[in-house]
Formats: sequence, structure tokens, C-alpha cells
Amino acid sequence: MAKEDRGFASMDPAKQREIASKGGKAAHQKGTAHEWTSEEARDAGRKGGIASHRRRREQQGTTTDGGDTSNDAGNYSSNTGSTAQNERETE
Repeated sequence: MAKEDRGFASMDPAKQREIASKGGKAAHQKGTAHEWTSEEARDAGRKGGIASHRRRREQQGTTTDGGDTSNDAGNYSSNTGSTAQNERETE
């Protein structure tokens, strides 16, 4: 039996939801389920928003101050000099 053919992750998504739903209902009946306070929910939302915006800025190559986060700012390569200079030399 292959590793991918066993366990929760290999199940049909509908079957996963059904099992997870039963677990959540049982936890609430037992009294051990986590219930968010408004403060916890607010903090979680704030942290998620900050992380999301940080990832977006990193993907776009900008920092909070509008600078460039890439290592080749100004088209300069530390190994060979500037890109424009290299292009002129190869002509």
C-alpha cells in the first residue's frame, strides 16, 4: 500500500468534512472545543492581514519605505560590474 493511499489526506474532501464535522460537534458537546473571544478573533485577523500584506510586498519586490528589496538594485552585479557597462563591452 502506497503512503498516498492511506490516511485522512487521501480521503474524498466530502468524507473529510463529514468526519471533521463530527469531531467538532463532539468537542462542543464535551465542552472542550475552543471558542474565540472577540479579542482573540481581532488579534488573529490583524496578524493574518499583516502577514498577507508582507508577503505581497515581498513578491512585488518593495519594502515598507518604498525601496527595492531585490539584491540587484540599480542593475549592479557585484561579480561583473554594472549591466550597462557589460552590454557596452560586448558590442
